[in-house]
Amino acid sequence: MSWGTELWDQFDNLEKHTQWGIDMLEKYIKFVKERTEIELSYAKQLRNLSKKYQPRKNSKEEEEYRYTACKAFLSTLNEMNDYAGQHEVISENMTSQITVDLMRYVQELKQERKSNFHDGRKAQQHIETCWKQLESSKRRFERDCKEADRAQQYFEKMDADINVTKADVEKARQQAQLRHQMAEDSKAEYSSTLQRFNQEQWEYYHTHVPNIFQKIQEMEERRIVRIGESMKTYAEADRQVIPIIGKCLDGIVKAAESIDQKNDSQLVIEAYKSGFEPPGDIEFEDYTQPMKRTVSDNSLSSAKEGKPELKFGGKSRGKLWPFIKKNKLMSLLTSPHQPPPPPPASASPSAVPNGPQSPKQQKEPLSHRFNEFMTSKPKIHCFRSLKRGLSLKLGATPEDFSNLPPEQRRKKLQQKVDDLNKEIQKETDQRDAITKMKDVYLKNPQMGDPASLDHKLAEVTQNIEKLRLETQKFEAWLAEVEGRLPARSEQSRRQSGMYDGQTQQPVTNCAQDRESPDGSYTEEQSQESELKVLATDFDDEFDDEEPLPAIGTCKALYTFEGQNEGTISVVEGEMLSVIEEDKGDGWTRIRRNEDEEGYVPTSYVEVYLDKNAKGAKTYI
Repeated sequence: MSWGTELWDQFDNLEKHTQWGIDMLEKYIKFVKERTEIELSYAKQLRNLSKKYQPRKNSKEEEEYRYTACKAFLSTLNEMNDYAGQHEVISENMTSQITVDLMRYVQELKQERKSNFHDGRKAQQHIETCWKQLESSKRRFERDCKEADRAQQYFEKMDADINVTKADVEKARQQAQLRHQMAEDSKAEYSSTLQRFNQEQWEYYHTHVPNIFQKIQEMEERRIVRIGESMKTYAEADRQVIPIIGKCLDGIVKAAESIDQKNDSQLVIEAYKSGFEPPGDIEFEDYTQPMKRTVSDNSLSSAKEGKPELKFGGKSRGKLWPFIKKNKLMSLLTSPHQPPPPPPASASPSAVPNGPQSPKQQKEPLSHRFNEFMTSKPKIHCFRSLKRGLSLKLGATPEDFSNLPPEQRRKKLQQKVDDLNKEIQKETDQRDAITKMKDVYLKNPQMGDPASLDHKLAEVTQNIEKLRLETQKFEAWLAEVEGRLPARSEQSRRQSGMYDGQTQQPVTNCAQDRESPDGSYTEEQSQESELKVLATDFDDEFDDEEPLPAIGTCKALYTFEGQNEGTISVVEGEMLSVIEEDKGDGWTRIRRNEDEEGYVPTSYVEVYLDKNAKGAKTYI
């Protein structure tokens, strides 16, 4: 089967077919190129996706990745990054092994095709030239034969005519002979040209054309084989990365299997455990008996049931937060939170059988009161507490982390101590290196001046001393939290005073305060037993604190029945002391005698503030 013998007369169709083959090859190259672009785009999108969900450095997200589920997710992101890398490998292999190679082959194929068809056209032109020569010699032979025949007829006519001279007859005879000779020459030339053409034609159809078409056939077959090989390479480029992609997927499965829900639950406990004990039971309050609205002394006062109360000087004291007096705790739990009721519409309060509306129509749950209590910030009792409370209001964290629960505070302090120890080790290594360098300079003065290192060595030594003092301060706070020390020693107080920029006396030092106002928390009750000696002085000092001073007086315009915690009942015309004016919420805090105080609607009283020299100011 050969195109030279079977398709000897299909030169133009072969030319079209081979051009189609080249177009087909270029189309396949374009397909592979677009596939490589898709692979690169897919890999880029996968990498961007992996990068998008990577935890940001020095952010809260980075802390979340201590959980096993988050670690597994991070491993999945890393594996997806490697997965994207394999798609980049596919693109690179296809580009180098298929696209570049085929583009070079197409150029060679076009050049070979052009050369083969050029030879074919050249042979075709040669046979056409031979044919034209044959036709020309044939026409000349035909013309000469006709001319010889006419000359012969003219001679015979002249020879038969008796009126023609002998000279004219001889002339006609010579002309006829000349024409006959020319015809013979044309015949010989035609015969020779015909033989030559037949030879050329045979060689053209049996030698030149088969050879040229055979080359074109081989070229086309090589193109077909090359496309097949490229398709195999296309598949192999994918198959080569399948094992690595499988490993990536196996890594994702392994990461998923490493998730430990129990471990994550334990980490949640470690992250948010406060160290407090649940509050005790709340006493029953009998509203059927006329009595003052107070909160039970035992409400939320015992951090742990079953433990004996601390005894100081023969007095039993149940404390939830040290240094907060009972009336202040009660005011925190019973402050009204709803808008006050409007004054009665009638002139006399007797027109309303049940009295004015209570500040709260239904009681709020105790959990809401407890949350308000935990987040409230009453008066701060010492300069250090004032400083700490101011820092909290400004958004700063106290240096000793006293705003955190005990367990969380202990972890923060431990982390701080570890970081300081690392800094100390780093500075120590630097000091040792400088010392060694100084010794080298002393032994070999030509290498450097030893005195040039004294300033740097003194600076590093000073940094180490500062870090050690800082570490001792945090270790003292850590020991205080862990219960290793009953209270901070005088030395730790002095160190704390150095870093706070002030000198404090041991008794008035409030570093170990655990007051609620500035967001800090109390120690566990087991630690209170260790502090009972020093706590006696503090309790006596703050239990003797004077109540809030009166800032004016007020007169009740209407009778108000306090029906909720934090309010106080008043009778029309009653005079009382004002200890806190209206802050914009519609309530005024008043006191009756020295031990009964609460809130009444501002519109129910006429207030006379001492600071107003011009007279009374009425809130209506």
